[in-house]
Amino acid sequence: MARPKTPRTQSAESARPDQAAKPSKPRTNGRSGNPAKVAAGAPRAQRGPATFRDWVGGARLRTLPLAIAPVALGTGAAVVLLGYLDEPFHPWRAVLALVVALALQIGVNYANDYSDGVRGTDEHRVGPARLVGSGAATPKQVLTVALAFFGLAALAGLALVVITQQWWLLAVGAAAIVAAWFYTGGKRPYGYYGLGELFVFVFFGLVATAGSTYVQALDVNLESWTGGAGVGLIACAVLMANNLRDVDQDRLARKRTLAVLVGPFVGRILFAVFMLAPFAITVFWALLYPPAWLVLFALLAALPACVIVGWARTPRELIIGLQLASVTALAYGVGMGLAFAF
Repeated sequence: MARPKTPRTQSAESARPDQAAKPSKPRTNGRSGNPAKVAAGAPRAQRGPATFRDWVGGARLRTLPLAIAPVALGTGAAVVLLGYLDEPFHPWRAVLALVVALALQIGVNYANDYSDGVRGTDEHRVGPARLVGSGAATPKQVLTVALAFFGLAALAGLALVVITQQWWLLAVGAAAIVAAWFYTGGKRPYGYYGLGELFVFVFFGLVATAGSTYVQALDVNLESWTGGAGVGLIACAVLMANNLRDVDQDRLARKRTLAVLVGPFVGRILFAVFMLAPFAITVFWALLYPPAWLVLFALLAALPACVIVGWARTPRELIIGLQLASVTALAYGVGMGLAFAF
């Protein structure tokens, strides 16, 4: 009687190479294998509702020194002019100018949160969480708050126009609000094309400082223009540090900031130039206003900021450099303003 044949099994060790099972490819559900692209395609996380602390964080209070500095410096320059003209100082004009600057700064911060959030740019963010990008608030809510602060700035500016009867200033105010919105808003935001530093220098430096001087003295002097240039350069440094922190994520989001265009190495050099060049202006004016020599103490914050940003390897280190740059801006603006005034 014939013995039944038993099926032969082939062990993994004896399997022929051409018969070995090929490893299966991981399933990607149609998405890219790039983790960043996968994250970009994923739905936005929903946190909400935003707490009071979230809204305060969205205002980015650390940037407010950039609004205070030009008004303080511009006010000091106005005191110089008022002294020459033997005119009284009007503190309420300075207060209104400060309201305009602060409201614009907060408004642009919320506007950036809204615009970057709806574009999906903040899905790659490594810095502090944004309201829209994190899902803590809806785009409509953030847009409403941004417009409210722009409205507050417009009202304070209108009050200054009525007080001074300089109606052409309405055009300057409108240009400032438009520039604030189109930094990251609109179809072609200039912040996505490497022009952020230029507009920051113009509006948060020259315009903010000279404007503060003009609404108080109805004239602008060299102290105001040069001091505004110094404040504007430090504001550019703050923006550069911020963009250096996000440079890899901005590349993924196709946000071509100046840091992306020139690269981190050149960006760090530019940061140092932006931070230190204003002190040459300080030395110049210290020859006429000796108290301005004290402004050089702001280098105690500026120099460490340059070192930290120059050798930073983590986003956290760049944030520290950014904070020191903001402190430098405040010390510079207030210090130069006091030197001019007294």
